[in-house]
Amino acid sequence: MIVGIDEVGRGAWAGPLCVGAVVLGEDVQIDGLTDSKKLTAKKREQLTLEIKQQAAGIGLGWVSARKLDEIGLSAALKLAAARAIEQIACQYDQVIIDGTIDLLANHNLQSGARTVDVVTMKQADLLVSCVSAASVVAKVARDEYMSVMGRRFPGYGFEAHVGYGTAAHSQALAEFGATPIHRLSFAPLRKFPDEHAQKAMTNTRTGQIGAASAGAVAEARVAAYLVDEGYTIIDQNWKTKWCEIDIIAEKRGVVHFVEVKYRKSDQAGSGLAAITPKKLRQMKFAAELWLASHDVPRAVLSAVEVGGEEFVVTEFIEQIL
Repeated sequence: MIVGIDEVGRGAWAGPLCVGAVVLGEDVQIDGLTDSKKLTAKKREQLTLEIKQQAAGIGLGWVSARKLDEIGLSAALKLAAARAIEQIACQYDQVIIDGTIDLLANHNLQSGARTVDVVTMKQADLLVSCVSAASVVAKVARDEYMSVMGRRFPGYGFEAHVGYGTAAHSQALAEFGATPIHRLSFAPLRKFPDEHAQKAMTNTRTGQIGAASAGAVAEARVAAYLVDEGYTIIDQNWKTKWCEIDIIAEKRGVVHFVEVKYRKSDQAGSGLAAITPKKLRQMKFAAELWLASHDVPRAVLSAVEVGGEEFVVTEFIEQIL
């Protein structure tokens, strides 16, 4: 029983780092597995479905751009790998990591009562099926996240280049500036100040990219916070003509419908105090509407308060639906 590990997003200018961990088991054979970069998007999605159906264990470890800027790329890789492998519940005998950097250096890995061997192998995503599987599931998950960010930050083309340094991405940065999901510690982004209230967002008055609204920046900050806490972002600003949900996220099979409340200072009172019984009924109605077309075993309503000019998450509450 081998855990295969591979990362996606190491060199991107924007978006989170994602590390996949997969245990297939010796009897599992999935045709077509190889390095995710050599596959089409359609093939990766097909393989991901097969992997989720047949794998003995799957984990995804996320580190947001903001956290990566704070701790550095090497530490972020190790943190994401540790978060991914923590989600593997089955016992395993060995860990094989793609690449030349030991993402789990200085970690004493245990499977049950046993210490397991950690091996780093060049081109493991081509040679070892469980590493290929980890590469595929991580790539699909991160691409889906960046597609959501593409809708949240129109004009940047995140859904196409998924945060990597392309000519189109450079042009968008020159025209609109950096967003809250850009990695400001990376050389091409260092000229941009970390002033979240000035990040490029959709200007609701003109319909063009322009000055940020505090609420929109707060939502982006909460999305990054959730990623760091192990959540997968399903959607942001899900709307119908009757209602809206700020963020829909999933963690360990539970879907969270997240309402974001921002307050620049506490003089205006708590952001969560704005969630009145009427607002709570509206949130529940919106969640139930979304659930009507999705098969979900468990869901909760969540509210996150963000405060100050640094957009710090100050409170997180939940209520089971």
